[in-house]
Amino acid sequence: AAHACGRTGFVIGRKALPLAVDRNRVRRMLRVVLRQAQPAIAGHDVVVRLKRGAPRDEFRRIVAETARLLASLGEQRPAP
Repeated sequence: AAHACGRTGFVIGRKALPLAVDRNRVRRMLRVVLRQAQPAIAGHDVVVRLKRGAPRDEFRRIVAETARLLASLGEQRPAP
C-alpha cells in the first residue's frame, strides 16, 4: 500500500562510486531534488538507483536527470 506522504530510497553501490564521500555527496544532492519534487511525488514510493559510476563533474547531470524523471512522474495521474 502506498503511503500518503510517499517514501524514498537510494541505492548507490561501491562499484558505482568507490569513495564514500562521493556516494554521500550524491545522496545529499538527490535529497534536495526529492524535497523540491515532494508535492508531485506524494503518495509514490520512489527508489533511485545509480547503476553506473560517474566522475565528480557529472554529479550535477545525475541530479538533473533525476529531477527530470521525478517531474515526469508528477505529470502522471495515479489510477483510481
